Amino acid sequence: MKGPVIATKELGFSYQNGSPALRGVSLEVHRGRKIAFLGPNGAGKSTLFLHFNGILRPKKGEVRYNDVPLRYDQRSLALLRQDIAMVLQNPDDQIFSSTVEEDVAFGPMNLGLERAEVERRVDVSLHLVGMEGLRSRPTQQLSFGQRKRVSLAGALAMRPKVLIMDEPTAGLDSEMVHELLELSDELNHAGMTMIMSTHDIETAYEWADEMVVLIGGEVVFSGTPEDLFDRHMLLDRLRIVYPYAVRMNQQLHYRTGRPERPFPRTLVELTEKCFPSPATGAHEGSELSHARLSAGTLYIADVDDPGLPGQVDDIAGRMQDLHRSSGVYGAKARRLVRDGRLDVHHPFHALENALLQVSVGKDFLLYTDTSLISLVGRELAKVEGRVGLRTRVVFSAHATRGGDRPQEADAGSIREIKSQEDHGEDINGRPLEGRFGRS
Repeated sequence: MKGPVIATKELGFSYQNGSPALRGVSLEVHRGRKIAFLGPNGAGKSTLFLHFNGILRPKKGEVRYNDVPLRYDQRSLALLRQDIAMVLQNPDDQIFSSTVEEDVAFGPMNLGLERAEVERRVDVSLHLVGMEGLRSRPTQQLSFGQRKRVSLAGALAMRPKVLIMDEPTAGLDSEMVHELLELSDELNHAGMTMIMSTHDIETAYEWADEMVVLIGGEVVFSGTPEDLFDRHMLLDRLRIVYPYAVRMNQQLHYRTGRPERPFPRTLVELTEKCFPSPATGAHEGSELSHARLSAGTLYIADVDDPGLPGQVDDIAGRMQDLHRSSGVYGAKARRLVRDGRLDVHHPFHALENALLQVSVGKDFLLYTDTSLISLVGRELAKVEGRVGLRTRVVFSAHATRGGDRPQEADAGSIREIKSQEDHGEDINGRPLEGRFGRS
């Protein structure tokens, strides 16, 4: 379907005290994108989100979903909330069942689904957020971060097309933050539109495709992160602190005269722009005349491949200290780590660590699943497009459909691999035997 998935037109809303919370908000949420909403406390972000899935009804203007104005009868709202799920900032406002499993099952059961389907959704959702081992735990015995995971699992169990997260990283440790952002990338890659509010400007800048800034209930900016942080007068007026990558990029421009664009968005891109890595020279056929091929190699192992153990043995013969130079990307691979069936040094935030290592001539083994290989390729292509580093990639024959040994490829060919080929959608996959990593 073409057009925005959610749109508002001259949306206005006031609470009982009469002070306006939203003032003439007109914006479009584009389908399949990751959108970060920024603004100080009281700017209207949460109020706007509560309009997106019909919890609040506008005093003025309208909200449209798939180009159809929202209807506020009980049946229409129930259908809407199947498609647009929301994770509240405080999980205690969302969790009310006595156990983890019961709380995640609440939404699907209210849809009237068969018990077997409810159980399957609960199982999949808990595995996605890494809470499968606590499904029988009383919810009042969970930590704050665990309760946030449960509230996210409850939203995912509804199988939404749009997921709204209000301050999802607040109160989480760094590991949970990285896992949440990686999961959001995975869900977005599968077609889900992701909406997030945050005060963490570093996270928003690295994660978002688009940004919306609200001040006093009004939209003062809507566009790409690069466009936002190129508007210096607006940022000074809004008193938004520049992300570290933007400030370093500005200093690089001031001190060396190098162009500011394209803006680096990640640590890998910033590092490569400031300190170009030793590489093997221009890569033939690259769209960028300055593109360099990484000195190190990124090995990609597909955990869906039944021949994985033998392929890892082959890769182990090519690398030094396989354990310290290995990591996982995606919920399915992380589950194998939790189950003790993969032994890696980087159980989260592995892709960035992999790119940092291969850019300086070291090799890295990244475990992922078939559905995410094309996402890895897309991320590699972004790095090449922004800073001119093309990653040398070798991945298993299962992904390339040829031979019994790992095959060499590049980001372009990886992006073309079809997701979920030859496999079901369940993150559980078929059983994999053995322990594939080496210490």
